[in-house]
Amino acid sequence: MTAAFVHGEYSLRPLDVEADIGLLHRWVTHPKAVYWMMQDADVADVAAEYRRIAAHPHHEAYLGLYRGEPAFLAERYDPRHVELVGLYEPEDGDIGMHFLTAPAGTPVHGFTRAVITTVMAWLFADPAVRRVVVEPDIRNTAVHALNAAVGFTAVGPITKPEKTALLSVCTRAQFLAATGVPT
Repeated sequence: MTAAFVHGEYSLRPLDVEADIGLLHRWVTHPKAVYWMMQDADVADVAAEYRRIAAHPHHEAYLGLYRGEPAFLAERYDPRHVELVGLYEPEDGDIGMHFLTAPAGTPVHGFTRAVITTVMAWLFADPAVRRVVVEPDIRNTAVHALNAAVGFTAVGPITKPEKTALLSVCTRAQFLAATGVPT
């Protein structure tokens, strides 16, 4: 999926590492992004990581826009090749996802839920995707609540090299039942 995606006032476009690096660095090193695990990264470190993602055949990064302005980051990956290799039994049609909302001076109630809903609609726009898989840090209770709100079911904890994560999955039917958003 390399084209732009539009969902109401939200849209996604492929990340342009060179053009977006300043913004991206501010987001992933902000204290609110502690679970992104890049707090001490400099601009070169962040650029190297996103160049690696851009070059990877099974991992993609997208910049999310709200009303045309950069507002969030989304990644999709094939869990058979990235992040979850050997940690769970993948099913045909599984896609992995990460998302990060930009730090805001004035938080907007419901914004992060609208972002995750947009990201899920984007992923399910691909007819080959049958289930979205996530692996957030087990301590990140805020994202676990958001995941549940859009239909994710916790499978259980898994141990990754960098963290203990809560593996969770969401089917199209679960997403529709939770959000009312058709895919």
